[in-house]
Amino acid sequence: MCHTEPVVTQSSVAELTELGTSVPVTLRAPSRHRLVRWLFVTLGSLLVGVGVLGIFLPLLPSTVFFLMAAGCYGKSSPSAYRWLTTNRWFGRHLRDYKEERGATLGAKFMSIGSLWLGIGLTEVLIDNVWIRLTLLGVAVAVTAHFMLLQTIRR
Repeated sequence: MCHTEPVVTQSSVAELTELGTSVPVTLRAPSRHRLVRWLFVTLGSLLVGVGVLGIFLPLLPSTVFFLMAAGCYGKSSPSAYRWLTTNRWFGRHLRDYKEERGATLGAKFMSIGSLWLGIGLTEVLIDNVWIRLTLLGVAVAVTAHFMLLQTIRR
């Protein structure tokens, strides 16, 4: 298996700068092996699907799956990577989080609000005390995580 060095071209830096990123992201050349590229594209697409589900399901995170998908696409398909990071629905959130810049106040509000709405509904419907306590603990931990993220002001 051949090791490839990171590839950052002038056009990729210009493209990332145009997207509003302040720090150039190191891009790797896609794998030369067709099967490896196909596996990474397939895995990336499955991760995007789970990430989209995470937008609507309060206990399923979305950003972590989008970050893993970006890694898979980065190793297999520059066009899929570009699509993911420039997507109008979650591209900006993904870039903000990936660059450790944080999240906007609106994103924090929507995430925490949907989390507590889903947890609250589940708490009403579930009668098991241990499940309820576990869900409450998860909700508190996720809320703390969002509150500790830097707030991006646009």
